[in-house]
Amino acid sequence: MDFLYNTDIVVAIAFIIFVGFLIYVGVPGKVTKMLDDRADKIKADLAEARALREEAQQVLASYERKQKEVEQLAAEIVTKAKAEAQANADAAKADLAESIERRIASAKDQIASAEAGAVREVKDRAVEVAVQAARDVIAKQMDAAHADALIDDAIQQVGAKLH
Repeated sequence: MDFLYNTDIVVAIAFIIFVGFLIYVGVPGKVTKMLDDRADKIKADLAEARALREEAQQVLASYERKQKEVEQLAAEIVTKAKAEAQANADAAKADLAESIERRIASAKDQIASAEAGAVREVKDRAVEVAVQAARDVIAKQMDAAHADALIDDAIQQVGAKLH
């Protein structure tokens, strides 16, 4: 039993007994089962991660499509708004030009009416002045016999025109 005094041999024997005890109790099977369970869990986690990644890519693609659609819609709205604004501006310019033309025509009509009124007033005043001047001249130059002759002549003209 000299070999028991050698610590290396004692440690080796103790190790072999310990490993044998672990095998007898079934520790390697339990460790293997734990490692298999852990590997299965990791595989499940990887599969879930792949599924989540694919879903995230699908969601990203969907959002990118929607973003492009929204950008196109926004561009269409801006284009329509610009066209509508231009059309409104053109219509406003046309309405303004038409309004200015109507005002100019109205002003010309008012000026023409004022001119006609002024000409009429001048003519009426000239006629009044001429009639008054003729009265004055006739009154100065006419005597009673001449006035009676004019009245008789006027009566005859009226009588001839009425019959």
